[in-house]
Amino acid sequence: MTITDLIPALKGHGRRRAVDEVARLRSNEITLLTNLHAAGDEIALLRQDLAEARQKQHAAEELAVQQQAKADEAATERDYWRDEALALKARFGPHLAAEANANRITVPRAIRDTSAIEDQATGPIDVRALWDARDAGLLGPVTDPGHI
Repeated sequence: MTITDLIPALKGHGRRRAVDEVARLRSNEITLLTNLHAAGDEIALLRQDLAEARQKQHAAEELAVQQQAKADEAATERDYWRDEALALKARFGPHLAAEANANRITVPRAIRDTSAIEDQATGPIDVRALWDARDAGLLGPVTDPGHI
């Protein structure tokens, strides 16, 4: 407590009293320092997050390089075995074809027994448009094919 607080006449009058301005500036300074420290903490957390993200990016890049190396190795092996298969096909293809022709199985044409009534062959099915069926007289006394 100061003497100006005890004697109100010493405080002064009006909007521009120095005591009030000093108090306001001190309060403003405290707020700014608090914000500055909070910003420093936030920057430290962001830097830590950035470092972790860079580590994860580096690990992902290493993994991508390893996977690309495996893919290249698999492609090389695939190409080798494809060439090997084509060479064997060219070398043994005529032998395999000759063997298949020599050992072929021939089956005579099948003849269906239609002597039973349930196995009787059917004739062709008459499929016509409704207008053609009407004109041929197959629909009976119907004049409008939409009302059969």
